[in-house]
Amino acid sequence: MKTIYKSFLGLAVASLFTISFTGCIEETEPTDVATEKQIAESSSASKALLMAMPAYFNKLWDEDLHYSFGYGAMIHIREIMTGDYANNMTSYNHWRRWQCGQYLGDNWIYGQFIWNYYWGFVQTANNMVGGVDPENATDEQLGYLGCGLAYRAMLYLDLARLYEFLPNDKLSSVNKNGNDVKGLTVPIVYAGMNEDSARVNPRVTREVMAKFIEDDLTAAEGYIVNLEDNAGKVLPDLSCVYGLKARLYMWLEDYPNAQKYARLAIDNATVDPMTEEECLNTTTGFNVTDPWMWGAQQTTEDDVVQTGIINWTSWSSNEATFSYYGYGTGLFSEIDRSMYERISDTDFRKLEFKAPEGSSLASQVRFVNDKQRTFDDESDWYMPAYTILKFRPGQGNADDYMTGAATAYPIMRVEEMYFIEAEAAAHQNASKGVELVNSFMQNYRDPNYKCTVTSTDDVVEEIVFQKRVELIGEGLNFFDIKRLNYSVTRGYTGTNHYELCRLNTNGRPAWMNFVIVQNEGNNNSAVKEWNNPDPSDLYTPWVE
Repeated sequence: MKTIYKSFLGLAVASLFTISFTGCIEETEPTDVATEKQIAESSSASKALLMAMPAYFNKLWDEDLHYSFGYGAMIHIREIMTGDYANNMTSYNHWRRWQCGQYLGDNWIYGQFIWNYYWGFVQTANNMVGGVDPENATDEQLGYLGCGLAYRAMLYLDLARLYEFLPNDKLSSVNKNGNDVKGLTVPIVYAGMNEDSARVNPRVTREVMAKFIEDDLTAAEGYIVNLEDNAGKVLPDLSCVYGLKARLYMWLEDYPNAQKYARLAIDNATVDPMTEEECLNTTTGFNVTDPWMWGAQQTTEDDVVQTGIINWTSWSSNEATFSYYGYGTGLFSEIDRSMYERISDTDFRKLEFKAPEGSSLASQVRFVNDKQRTFDDESDWYMPAYTILKFRPGQGNADDYMTGAATAYPIMRVEEMYFIEAEAAAHQNASKGVELVNSFMQNYRDPNYKCTVTSTDDVVEEIVFQKRVELIGEGLNFFDIKRLNYSVTRGYTGTNHYELCRLNTNGRPAWMNFVIVQNEGNNNSAVKEWNNPDPSDLYTPWVE
């Protein structure tokens, strides 16, 4: 098995572009971009910093690691670690270690990829934030600064929720060094941070991290209104800043503010919830940014697209013939069977998955190639029941990767905000939560829907379930499961999860507390003895 062989490519800490120090400083990056003086004098230099951020969504980390295609891989890792996403286990399944809770410790490449990728992205956002002096900037540059702050807040919110140690059913928060790491997140690296500070940079508490993120978002609110062009929605706007605040306050269990900012995001968004036609369209379904608040766009110029197989589409579209998922590999991503069966037949979202043979829905499911309806496992077009059809290949082209892989994937959708608003309301008043989820579902997803539970816990669970259906494959359900201390149940009679991955937990899984890589501890003394306990191989697969 492959252990760590790369050094951490790191953090922008010395100055805007003098990237001479990293969290683990065995490598440095070249200073072959604009100087601070050039940036101050040139709006085009500022724009280059701006567009480096959406470009980083699709940065190929290592062409030898076919799961390392950027932020889309972060989404897929989070998704595969829930119980909502199932796939079978072939030699093509590059996600099996995350799926089965193996090799998640501090000296494995799987954790290093996540850590390095995120901090490289933070560096890119810090370059933008550090590259604009608000006192001397043009309005255009202030808009860019707002984007940089929003990107940085999004990344730190991800990192905080991934690495924060929370109670679970297997591991104590006291690590092997005898230190209690409960509630610790990650170090904060500022634009312009000096080397000495970065070498002794501890993990901060939830409260300190929350203040940092909140400050970034509050500043972003004021600046981002100056942004005139969101470049096809690969840049955030004011509604996205409000959406990030809604996510932040849900993490903090500040439900009044979560509800407030979710509503502000909805009211300021330029889109409505996706229609049935938009969701199920075989040409543009979940592969264009038009219906979303914020998205990542793969283009034909991107390395990840040109590889043909190391990209979002290859790992998300089961219909593409050039992809890892689908034909030729025998590997398919599926919705958890019990989750599928709980969805009402009158909810059109159930048509985003292949219906089982004999189901009344089977004839209603739409495919890029109708041969995919077959249930004959001897057919070249065989696709098992429950296969996810949500993410279509670009332009509905399942065969040409230069077209089919040039797709977008969502970073934020307005639908998420409706569910945050409903859940936040339910925590304060269960009946208000029922009212809001009924309104959304009946108006946008299922006219026959009715929430029939009444207790606060049950109403919250129902809202979160509907949110999980809505956002499956988008990498956000992980955060709700961890936040709410929900169990993951993959082992049960009739399960479609692979045998070795049928792991059941009693509440929050230990594997949702990510481990910081060894190289960071070796070069940042304040982290070395404050890592999370290793959650590898703690669960025994369920056997019927």
